[in-house]
Amino acid sequence: MKKVLYVASESVPFIKTGGLADVVGSLPKCFPKEHFDVRVIIPKYACMKQQFKDSLRYVTNFYMSMNWRQQYVGIFETEYDGIKFYFIDNEEHFGGDKPYYGMPNDLEKFAFFSKAALSILPVINFRPDIIHCHDWQTGLVPVYLKERFQASDFYRGIKTVMTIHNLKFQGVYDIKTIKSITGLSDYFFTPDKLEMNKDANYLKGGLVYADAITTVSNTYAEEIKTPFYGENLDGLMCARSNSLRGIVNGIDYDEYNPETDSMIAQNYSARTFRKEKVKNKLALQSELGLDVDPKVMMIGIVSRLTDQKGFDLISYMMDEMCQDSIQLVVLGTGDEKYENMFRHFAWKYDKKVSANIYYSEALSHKIYAASDAFLMPSLFEPCGLSQLMSLRYGTVPIVRETGGLKDTVQPYNEFEGTGTGFSFTNYNAHEMLGTIRYAERIFYDRKREWNKIVDRGMAKDYSWGNSAKQYEEMYNWLAGF
Repeated sequence: MKKVLYVASESVPFIKTGGLADVVGSLPKCFPKEHFDVRVIIPKYACMKQQFKDSLRYVTNFYMSMNWRQQYVGIFETEYDGIKFYFIDNEEHFGGDKPYYGMPNDLEKFAFFSKAALSILPVINFRPDIIHCHDWQTGLVPVYLKERFQASDFYRGIKTVMTIHNLKFQGVYDIKTIKSITGLSDYFFTPDKLEMNKDANYLKGGLVYADAITTVSNTYAEEIKTPFYGENLDGLMCARSNSLRGIVNGIDYDEYNPETDSMIAQNYSARTFRKEKVKNKLALQSELGLDVDPKVMMIGIVSRLTDQKGFDLISYMMDEMCQDSIQLVVLGTGDEKYENMFRHFAWKYDKKVSANIYYSEALSHKIYAASDAFLMPSLFEPCGLSQLMSLRYGTVPIVRETGGLKDTVQPYNEFEGTGTGFSFTNYNAHEMLGTIRYAERIFYDRKREWNKIVDRGMAKDYSWGNSAKQYEEMYNWLAGF
């Protein structure tokens, strides 16, 4: 029986700000119970929903030294979907009304969390073979393990995996502050360890000391070895390329299932989508005040409205796109300039564009089910989950060939009759518009071809089972089985 511990700053259903929470909440339950004992540690945030707080059972507490002071560590636990979750409690660090506050607050919070996650193991009587750390918030776990825990028999031989969900976020601050927070000696603040450009970097520490590194798609694993995508860590990623692998994320096929989804107007399947899917479009059109027309091509966008997601391309081409026979439904929040850009076009073309500048789980499901196509022209995309949800709902993705988008969306080839979506290569607004218009042409003029693209997309399997097998293989390799 292999024991694996996931350490992360968020996990569904307890707390979620992004895709990281989906991974940490969904992946552990996909391993065969007879071979794997997988458990999860996350912070006990005060901003969790009350129902989850009520489900936690108090285990014990102790005090842990954090450099120059003793800090309280409370331990709570619960079981969810057959997986044991531990929660680390400390009002000072996790008492706010949201999980992240930005630098420098989060530095102290996650240094404490990383050290506490290691410190509670003997107390809860769980010695993992492998600790699987996620993103910069847990970057210090492999560092602390090597620095002070390895000396005790209990910890000796524990292996660590570091997963990069998005290399852009690294936990960087000045060395003096981080030295004082972490209590690490000068030895760790050199260019081959935590130091980067005269600052200290949590994620870099994790990447230097972890036994294996994964990221969330094959293409992204290659891209981050280059200066453009490498965020100043491309040299380290090249140096550690033997330990680096890409494993594409999955989605929860029970939660995202057009046959059983209770949030959508009309359920449908790969067999019935030709007749039934359009009813979702009609329902959404009337709900959002768009022209109610079953034949018009509806393009959906569910996203953070940021530069990373390609919204500068969209804003550049928005007027031209609105000349076409399409409707555009947008859901999400982000940079003010993009929020206002969509509000403006929703006012200018009120029957064609719907701008929903907030987030709603229910509306996101309705958009996946109602849209004909889904637009994702990202500048970079480590994995991306929206395109996987689109494929599941028979909504054809239009994407830029980067990271996980390139790995999961096969471009349509009209001569071979293959492909599950449409894609363009260069980060260029005219190239994006050309690809959208090519998709429009197939949608309007070659409906049977379009439906075959949908068929192929819905036949793909991007559930977690596939990814879990690749993680299993890596765990076995690490643990020497």
